[in-house]
Amino acid sequence: MSATTVELPRPARFGGALRRVVRGRVDDAPWERPALIGLLVLTAVLYLVNLAASGWANSFYSAAAQAGSVDWTAFFYGSSDAANSITVDKPPASLWLMALSVRLFGLSSFSILLPQALMGVATVGTLYATVRRRFPAGTALLAGAILASTPVAALMFRFNNPDALLVLLTALALYFTLRGVETGKLTWVLWAGVMVGFAFLTKQLQGFLVLPVLGLVYLWAAPLALRTRLWHALAALGAVVVSAGWWVAVVELVPAAMRPYIGGSQTNSFLELTFGYNGFGRLTGQETGSVTGGGRQMWGDTGLLRLFTGDIGGQVSWLLPAAIVSMVVALILMRRLPRTSATRAVLLLLGGTMLVTALAFSFMAGIFHAYYTVALAPMLAGTVAIGAGMLWSRRSRLWSRITMAAVVVATALLGWSLLELAAGWLPWLKFVILAFGVVAAVLLLVTRGGRRVQIAAAAVALAAVLLGPFAYTLQTISTGHTGSIVSAGPAVSGSGAAGGRPTASPGAHNKPSSQGRAQPLTGGPGLPPGTPPTRAGGTNSLASPLAAGGLLNVSAVSPTVAKLLVGNASSYRWIAAAVGSQEAAGYQLATGYPVMPVGGFNGSDPSPTLAQFQALVAQHRIHWFISGGGRKSNGGSRDSSAITAWVVATFTATIEGNSTIYDLTK
Repeated sequence: MSATTVELPRPARFGGALRRVVRGRVDDAPWERPALIGLLVLTAVLYLVNLAASGWANSFYSAAAQAGSVDWTAFFYGSSDAANSITVDKPPASLWLMALSVRLFGLSSFSILLPQALMGVATVGTLYATVRRRFPAGTALLAGAILASTPVAALMFRFNNPDALLVLLTALALYFTLRGVETGKLTWVLWAGVMVGFAFLTKQLQGFLVLPVLGLVYLWAAPLALRTRLWHALAALGAVVVSAGWWVAVVELVPAAMRPYIGGSQTNSFLELTFGYNGFGRLTGQETGSVTGGGRQMWGDTGLLRLFTGDIGGQVSWLLPAAIVSMVVALILMRRLPRTSATRAVLLLLGGTMLVTALAFSFMAGIFHAYYTVALAPMLAGTVAIGAGMLWSRRSRLWSRITMAAVVVATALLGWSLLELAAGWLPWLKFVILAFGVVAAVLLLVTRGGRRVQIAAAAVALAAVLLGPFAYTLQTISTGHTGSIVSAGPAVSGSGAAGGRPTASPGAHNKPSSQGRAQPLTGGPGLPPGTPPTRAGGTNSLASPLAAGGLLNVSAVSPTVAKLLVGNASSYRWIAAAVGSQEAAGYQLATGYPVMPVGGFNGSDPSPTLAQFQALVAQHRIHWFISGGGRKSNGGSRDSSAITAWVVATFTATIEGNSTIYDLTK
């Protein structure tokens, strides 16, 4: 049966969809539903096993989830602390799920990371459903398997950054748009708009990257008159605005004095955060208040080859060239299909969003981390599977066998290149992959030799192209990941600036929960006011804000310090304040009480100002000030530095373990 010429009708009712989930369609092969269930179970095992190894993972978001689990105002706004001094620098949609999980199961690493793992399983199932609507079960299963075993997917579906929810919502938006193309019913595209709107409430403008492709594919392929298609597209855009805008409207209309400060902004404005720090600033590199300016020094060279360099290449790019070739070949084979072909629409949705997202990541000059590439994973997996399935179904033709052989060899060579960057890690693996690639190419060229040869060719070809990323995935799930900047797989050469991690942050990659601990402080207790605390080696604690336990990673908190901080905690709104959200998060998670993150994530937000902080201290609203954290930013407020200087000059330092603290009541 040709995958490119059959247009099968699909019922649109939810009841029918539910029955198919349980029993499968009547025309399914007996093995299809057990295979799908097996894929989802294996994905769940892959994402849930050893899940708590990462501890608090990104403590910035874990602290916000803890705050939201005990205070509904903090839950709604996505506050960093339950006393609602400041929000995280993203909308709160992903935090809502984590906070609800903590409310249900209690505060733990597992309860915080569980929603992401379940979202990973749901994303694999959604991709399967999308591809299966127009392609054979084998193609859909291959798409799901590729996605589940993609290294960066295994990382982010086991981590608590917002990207997991963003990917799931994007996959659902693609599915609903396809249903709209199939049926021409407005309901489906409205649901697609809702998914994109909530993607905005997850990671702001990145959620809109898929909008142009979704809109154009629907306008082109829906089986309706042009006027109706335009009306549906406008209605879907309205759904985007409503589903994203209701929360934004509340935040902008509520007086600033009645809500927490909007973290990441310089003017306490969510709109500024949207179009500045988290918006166009990411493209231009001019994010006021960010870690530092953009460009090669911090985030690597931009350009078409960016996704194949340093840390970035091993995340998702193993099959990226194969996906592009698959898309081109499949579109050529589909050239005679009618405008309304839902089969071609699947490919355009997957391949189009893949290309737009890849180009955006390749050329954005601002903050860019390797794990962002998880947004490519579902689209890339689906595109590769569709192309592979269509070529395999035409294996009797010489041109198809030559194409498959060339793609497998090229992918194996790319795998060799990416493994070369991971010097010393499984040095034999690249030879195995290259050998499989050569053998697979030979077998593919002679697949007319019989069924056994064909099965062997398919198996060896899959091993050649998937062994590298799957090995990365196994390494990823066996290792704990903590901090703000993480990446999948082993450490590689060419990471740092070129790989999407700032070179000033050694140790922020692939280390278990021991990473990010503050170094011992020199000196002893009873330092007089005005004496700045110093770390080992005599360096001022604010001089190296990107070091472990500072701007990007959480500090370890000793039981003695935690006990000291919670003493008489009910008498204060914040038991302590610390510069930077990560520094504050460690103490908040260790004690369960609100700790004020002065200056937000980077220490560069004017929250609070020096005058506001002094007033809170005078009102006995804050008990302790914790020295550490740091501030190094591309502009932004310097209030956190002024607050630190005032505290050091006014109060007496006490050293407890690795912490230097000041009692603001004395």
